[in-house]
Amino acid sequence: MKAYVYGAQGAAITDVAKPAPKGTQVLVRVRACGLNRADLGMTKGHAHGAAGGVGTVLGMEWAGEVAELGPDAKGLKVGDRVMGSGGAAFAEYTLADHGRLFHAPSNMNFDEAATLPIALTTMHNAVVTNGALQPGHSVLVQGASSGVGLMAMQIAKLKGASLVIGSSTDATRRERLKEFGADLAIDSSDPGWVDQVLKATGGQGVDLIVDQISGAVANQNLAATKVLGRIVNVGRLGGTHADFNFDLHAARRITYVGVTFRTRSIEEIRAIFDEVKQDIWSSVETRALRLPLDRVFAFDDIGAAFAHMEANRHLGKIVVTL
Repeated sequence: MKAYVYGAQGAAITDVAKPAPKGTQVLVRVRACGLNRADLGMTKGHAHGAAGGVGTVLGMEWAGEVAELGPDAKGLKVGDRVMGSGGAAFAEYTLADHGRLFHAPSNMNFDEAATLPIALTTMHNAVVTNGALQPGHSVLVQGASSGVGLMAMQIAKLKGASLVIGSSTDATRRERLKEFGADLAIDSSDPGWVDQVLKATGGQGVDLIVDQISGAVANQNLAATKVLGRIVNVGRLGGTHADFNFDLHAARRITYVGVTFRTRSIEEIRAIFDEVKQDIWSSVETRALRLPLDRVFAFDDIGAAFAHMEANRHLGKIVVTL
């Protein structure tokens, strides 16, 4: 089968053996794949948790049809339209655990379905589970113009946030954040952004920051979070290391939580998928929670799709179809 593999000369489409499902695994005929920033790093040879390196079939997010079930897979049948996340997604067939799948809504095509699994699971876990968002809370999403950032703002609004603030350093994308739930859009490269947040919150700061930038704004985040507020760190676009004001962290008694799928067990991931199904899935089915498709590429043009992502001028998801 065709797959997009990182090799000694870089990432390229090549032929690999079709996998076979074991245990609770499901074999899926892939129809569309969503691109993510971690994929871009892996095309350059970077590791993502335990994944990466020569011989790796790239990709983490997809939609398609169930082709075969492992002997212990439950809740699915051959032919079901599904969407999910896991390794080796950029291929004609991929394997996934039966608990790491959603049934694709009937009113959604494969391209649209492929945009959602990572954003839904990552940001429900960040905003609701670890962010402890309550109705009336105020939320700041750092890096809000990314696919997961757009989803974070929508989930915050859906769960009753009274004020949603989104950041983007790009003026064009910043203007569009209000389409996805932002009451206020800020530029995190502007030294005055903390003052804007404090003004919008009556001088107190926000209840919750969902931070995809980290290093570059770490201390500003502390200053923009209210006493007894929370910061959930889901990324490191601003760098993995930075100065950190421990005194300000202690003085404001901020709960600082780091989250990632890279170190989670399959049992933990299954629980996250179940929480999404139980809490917000009806809003996915009605399309109240959605992500814009920036561009769709044919699988043979996947290199151009990654070039488009690296140019960093897109809003929403880039998808490749098989």
